[in-house]
Formats: sequence, structure tokens, C-alpha cells
Amino acid sequence: MSKMKVYCEPFCIKDGYQFEIHHVSYKQDDLYSCFMHFHEVHELIIFEEIQGDYYYNQGKSALVDNDIVFTPALETHNFELNNTNKSWFIIQFLPEFLIDNDLTEEASFFHQGLHLRLSKSELEAVSHQVKWLKQSYDENPHSNKSIVLLKLLIIWLAEHATPVKAPHTKSINTSTGYEKLAPIVDKFRYQNNVNLSLEEAANLCHLSPSYFSRLFKSVFRCNFSEYTIKHKLYSAARLLSQSHYSITDISYELNFSSPSHFIALFKKQFGTTPKKYQLELKLKTK
Repeated sequence: MSKMKVYCEPFCIKDGYQFEIHHVSYKQDDLYSCFMHFHEVHELIIFEEIQGDYYYNQGKSALVDNDIVFTPALETHNFELNNTNKSWFIIQFLPEFLIDNDLTEEASFFHQGLHLRLSKSELEAVSHQVKWLKQSYDENPHSNKSIVLLKLLIIWLAEHATPVKAPHTKSINTSTGYEKLAPIVDKFRYQNNVNLSLEEAANLCHLSPSYFSRLFKSVFRCNFSEYTIKHKLYSAARLLSQSHYSITDISYELNFSSPSHFIALFKKQFGTTPKKYQLELKLKTK
């Protein structure tokens, strides 16, 4: 069995940073883990190799090589990717970056989730820009050059990228009654730990438990209890990236029954222990 590659995208960026950029790649048969989630920052993903689907508030959309997706802060999204080679650049930046850097016009373009495509010539230009941005970030993420390169990329995409529309997208909101789950979705958006029973969650949405259960699974493609655990584990991965939190602190903060239970669940989800995951993050940031 292939070993899980340890990569859990940041749900927030480092204190004092305006943005982060990472390059991610998986070979065929490498195990990949994702679930419907949200984070506190805007996110651009510029794919190199990709096959699969992007789930976001506008619907379900089929991904092909060189596609680009934008997900605004606190918007629900997920990826289901095929068992093939895949790679991408992920750029996460503070929502205020757009306004603070006089990108008001671009902010109006990037106001909702987007699945974007570029012409061949524009794709080549963006490929160069994102590689320059990654190089500059690695040299100095706070430099004027890094900020200018990110601004250029955002401006370029707003001007040249075209949103993918039907028949390549399929609405999921109206067909599944997504809006009926808004109260519980908001809980997951703003809380690291949602400690509600199925009955309590259903009452919050003014639905019967049986209908809520079916509806939740149709939207999130796992049952409510499974999603609650995954949400806590991904929240834990984010907290582990903030080195002042200990594994014991996180386990109790997120209401796991014990640190050993937290460690076992984390390893099952990500293929590594919280301690090893935290150490790897520290090595990457040196």
C-alpha cells in the first residue's frame, strides 16, 4: 500500500504573513486525503496535472490539467481527485490583501468561488508568474518583490481568466437543499470543535434527524458523525502548525476523549502521528 504523503493545507497562514505559497505533488497511487472544509483565508490553486472534481458553492465542476480554482475565505469546498499524477501551486492570502493593495476591481471579480481557465498563451504567462512568486517567497515572503508578484498574478487572472460554466459545472445547492444545512455549516465554519449530537444538529436546522442525516450525507458525502471527527482532525492539523500548542492541549481543546485517542485518530486520517506532523512542519519552515 502506498504511504500517505503528509500534506494538510493551512486553514490560516502564519502570524505576520500576508500570504503563503506551496507546491504540492502526488504520484499515481499516492494516497490523498481531503474533505469538505473552509479556512480563514482566500485560496488560489493553480493546477499543473489534475483529474477530478471541485465542489464549491457554485456547484460541482470537472477539473482538467492547468485549471485554476479560487475559493474565498469561509466558503465550503472540497476536491475529489482521481488516482493519477497530480500537482499544483496553492496560494493562500489574507482577505484584506485585495483592499490594502488597491485591488478593489479585482476584489469584485474574486467575490465568490471560481473555476477558471486560461488560453494557451495566457497560461504560459501565469505559469512563469507563479514560479517567480514561489522563488521570491522562498527567498523572502515579506519582500516588496513578493507582494508585487502576488498582485500581478491576481490582476492577470482577473483580466484574462474565464470562469467555467455549464455544461462543465453542475449545481449542487438547489438539487440537495444545501441551504437547509446553513445553520450547521456556519457552526463548522466558525468553530474548531462542533460538539453536537445528530439530533441537536437536526433541530438546529429545523429538520427531522432522519431527513437531516440523508441530506447531510448527500451534500458532504459522509455522515454527520464522520464529518464532525474529520473537522476536528483538520482543525488539529491547523493548530499543530502553530507551535505554541502542545498535542495534549489540542486533544483537550478539541474535546477528544484522551491524547492517545486523538493520536490514534490523527494517524488513521493522515498516516502519521501529530508529533511527526508537527516536526515536519517545523523542518519545512526553517
